[in-house]
Amino acid sequence: MTGATLASGAQGAGRYKSAFAAGSESSADAWGTVTAGCLSALGELPPRANLGFVYATAALADDLGSIVTFLRERTGIADWIGTVGLGVMAPGEEFYEGPALSVLVAALPEGSFRSFAPVASDLAAFGRDHGGWVADHKPILGVVHGDPRNPAIAEIIEAVSEATSAFLVGGLTASETPAFPQVCGSLGEGGLSGVLFSSEQLAVAGLSQGCTPIGEAHEITDVMGQGIVKSLDGRPALAVLREEVGELLARDLRRIGGYIYVALPIPGSDTGDYLVRNLVGMDLERDWLQVGAELAPGDRVVFCRRDHASAREDLKRMLEDLRERAGGVPRAALYFSCVARGRHLFGPKSEELQLIRETFGDIPLTGFFANGEISNNRLYGYTGVLTLLL
Repeated sequence: MTGATLASGAQGAGRYKSAFAAGSESSADAWGTVTAGCLSALGELPPRANLGFVYATAALADDLGSIVTFLRERTGIADWIGTVGLGVMAPGEEFYEGPALSVLVAALPEGSFRSFAPVASDLAAFGRDHGGWVADHKPILGVVHGDPRNPAIAEIIEAVSEATSAFLVGGLTASETPAFPQVCGSLGEGGLSGVLFSSEQLAVAGLSQGCTPIGEAHEITDVMGQGIVKSLDGRPALAVLREEVGELLARDLRRIGGYIYVALPIPGSDTGDYLVRNLVGMDLERDWLQVGAELAPGDRVVFCRRDHASAREDLKRMLEDLRERAGGVPRAALYFSCVARGRHLFGPKSEELQLIRETFGDIPLTGFFANGEISNNRLYGYTGVLTLLL
């Protein structure tokens, strides 16, 4: 296999450095070739580098343990955090096919961060192991990775956020193999793992939804199990949908798949935030809709559209907002985007990552395409979550 460096190491005010390498074909030693290429691209590490992020494509899922061991031995960095995605990121670049690896290393004050192993259910062990550090350091940011196979993962995210008072960012592992590894000291899976940063680490984070509401919010007035909505505002649910999507789409509702979604407004949000869920079925005879969410009478929903133009507009809005909030050039960035975004929504030329680079320059950056995105205390879908480390 031939290794190819797609993004060279980028400087980040002396504290951060990132690199990206990929292989052109699969082979038994693919992980070694790609990892060596990544380290070569990194070059000289920042003095006293002590934390690394590592993201691998699904082709390397089974080799992630070997990759992390190799990185530890060659860099001297003991603490690595990361997981597997259906694609990985570098400054201005996305890579999906075959074995690819993206890493970012940091030199941070000793004791200013704390990694934790997967939390798969209750937080008893987490509290025993990390409660003292949390109380002493009052973390403001957590970079986390979750297992999409855990049915309670959304509740675990909320519980960890509440227990730490940290703003969480990250995503769920996305793998095409039976392996769903998370890097958190050692390899783990099954829950939520990551790293917490003390208040010494300044950061700003933004969320891009990629969907645009196409009407007003509607109240669910009749619903049954499995997200089946019978009526909205006292009217047949499908009739309301037909009005919202317009005459052209209403003639053939089969055309709305992958274009029209349901958004659930978040109560109390002062930014109009919402969670996007799939329209998973329609009963044309009874005018019912089925939504991929647990719903109850009184809940409110908004229909929204998802296309390249609206996603690009919202991403640029988020980037401009973050540029103003950062107040200068960030030292590094972490980006977590939905597997349905990237090349599927923005096209094959890495437009999503190109827009980030156009806004902030060639700063060190890493990230992956996830099976669900995490922002603050919630699990989202179809979103992009960008965190700037200042």
